[in-house]
Amino acid sequence: MGEGEGNRAYGHKPFKRSRSHFSDRITADGREGWPVEAGRYRLVVSRACPWASRALVSRRLLGLEGALSLAVADPLQDDRSWRFTLDPDGRDPVLGISHLAQAYEAREPGHPGGVSVPAVVDVPSGKLVTNDYQQLTLDLATEWTALHRPGAPDLYPEPLREEIDEVMEDVYRDVNNGVYRAGFATGQAEYEEACAGVFRRLEWLADRLAGQRYLVGDTITEADIRLFTTLVRFDPVYHGHFKCNRWKLAENAVLWAYARDLFQTPGFGDTVDFDHIKRHYYQVHTGINPTGIVPLGPDLDGWHTPHDRERLGGRPFGEGTPPGPVPAGEEVPAVPAAGA
Repeated sequence: MGEGEGNRAYGHKPFKRSRSHFSDRITADGREGWPVEAGRYRLVVSRACPWASRALVSRRLLGLEGALSLAVADPLQDDRSWRFTLDPDGRDPVLGISHLAQAYEAREPGHPGGVSVPAVVDVPSGKLVTNDYQQLTLDLATEWTALHRPGAPDLYPEPLREEIDEVMEDVYRDVNNGVYRAGFATGQAEYEEACAGVFRRLEWLADRLAGQRYLVGDTITEADIRLFTTLVRFDPVYHGHFKCNRWKLAENAVLWAYARDLFQTPGFGDTVDFDHIKRHYYQVHTGINPTGIVPLGPDLDGWHTPHDRERLGGRPFGEGTPPGPVPAGEEVPAVPAAGA
């Protein structure tokens, strides 16, 4: 997942997420040696990982599927971390490697730190370019514009960036990362502080979203993407596995409707694989769930039920249009419709 995650030993130190070790940027002018170029790079993700899922959503909304190819790792890791066992012969068909670690090693032999997703790999050299999940999606929105599809939304509009950044910082600290601080806590006080912070922020978000359809402005922005990838995992894993159980997402009318609204928007729900999500968290985090048992619930039918958020107005894609169909080979199993 993002830096600092995985099947690690849990001591008595508070959970702290590591910084991305490789923070090169792929830019329109190539100022860091990595110019935006169709077909040159490969995005490596796990559909289990919320940080990687941001990139999946952004790539779909912006129509970058044809310019930035996709490699999906197995949700279950081995001692070398993310692996390509979902592909024929256990190798990524473009990079020709069995483990993402090989791209890290090609970039910096013996590099410190773990192997995280999302990662962008330079196809010609086989070297990792970046694992900076915070910057990656911002650059997809602002540096890759020449390769965006016609009608692509502006996910990081310049007039709103200060407000978007402020909201995202609060959401990251208390929600995106807060659930991990609660889940990986090794002391009662540490857990209670993190868990309380998660729900304080969720209640603040519910108040904010009660009267507006999206977090900032009247269109979908990067802020919505970053909140969605945590909310969609909340009831399946964070509520039970990470003990963030004061209430379920489905018990908060505003946030549940907001999350369903986004899930039903092309580019969001069609990137979500609940099977990968549940198997990864419950089977990889053996320090928290030593039996490796994956729970049967919760019932996922509700994601397709009406959300009634249209009454708040808003224009999901601004002056743009919805993305097209999911490309062949990138489909994920759909959540069963209610009553199915």
